[in-house]
Amino acid sequence: MAEMNHQILLASRPSGAVQPANFRLVEVPLAPLADGQVRVRNHYLSLDPYMRGRMNDSKSYAAPQPLDAVMIGGTAGEIVESRNPAWTVGTKVVGMAGWQEFATSDGTGMQRVDDSHVPLSAYLGPVGMPGVTAWYGLNRICTPKAGETVVVSAASGAVGSVVGQLAKQKGCRVVGIAGGSAKCSYVVDELGFDACLDYKAGAIDAALRDAAPDGVDGYFDNVGGAILDSVMLAMNAFGRIAVCGAIAGYDGEPLVMRRPTLILQSRLKIEGFIVSEHMGDWPAALGELGGLVAKGTLKYRESVAEGLARAPEAFIGLLKGRNFGKQLVKLI
Repeated sequence: MAEMNHQILLASRPSGAVQPANFRLVEVPLAPLADGQVRVRNHYLSLDPYMRGRMNDSKSYAAPQPLDAVMIGGTAGEIVESRNPAWTVGTKVVGMAGWQEFATSDGTGMQRVDDSHVPLSAYLGPVGMPGVTAWYGLNRICTPKAGETVVVSAASGAVGSVVGQLAKQKGCRVVGIAGGSAKCSYVVDELGFDACLDYKAGAIDAALRDAAPDGVDGYFDNVGGAILDSVMLAMNAFGRIAVCGAIAGYDGEPLVMRRPTLILQSRLKIEGFIVSEHMGDWPAALGELGGLVAKGTLKYRESVAEGLARAPEAFIGLLKGRNFGKQLVKLI
């Protein structure tokens, strides 16, 4: 009997907040490998906010996730069968195999990784797309200099936590914004930020004035909405804002900019970016990030859901800020 593969498909497009009913778990047999193909047993699935936008059938930087197809997603795993001489059994790989236990590939889009010094799961976090996103937005858009103040929203998350630590290494004052006292304590006590503001406590405008008395020079924005408005009010002239995400509006809530005149008054540079459009920067970023993780000087935290069936619940929790650090699903 053929071995079975479990997959999660996009069953319907969300109307407002994502619901468990938008997904469907299926079981399908694995077909024999053809010449040139390999079979990958996925160990980890990455859950990321960008997936919410792909669930919509609307104009965006990438095509929508098709209905009744395996949900898109980054994976890390191991080759367990090969009919391709370029790929040997036992090789650890990362790729975009999606929400499923096994993947069949000719090797296109897969990358070999070495987990002897960097844990396999980290290649989906600080030494993967989230880490490179942090590295690019900070270095290429925020361009911080020693002595400047950098603010990071979603500071305890997979991207924001890396942004803040890299900015500290550059000699900046770093202020995080996160949801809840536990996350803020982690950001300051474990990651080394100078301050962290709990947006759930309210009064962000006043808290920012206290935490950044000399104003804000660089802002790495993961959320948009009211927090972006508050940070813009604190920006210094010629400040730089890297727009990475807008999770505050991913479920359809309006993102109203209350103070657009500040862009002109403060001569702000605001730039959105998609990290997959800057592949030329990936080798330098991954080299630096991998070295820092291997040495233990770049810290990270993971929230791990056990089993593919829990992926929808974990993804919904991610969109609501329930995760702490990088959200993964452990598949084996």
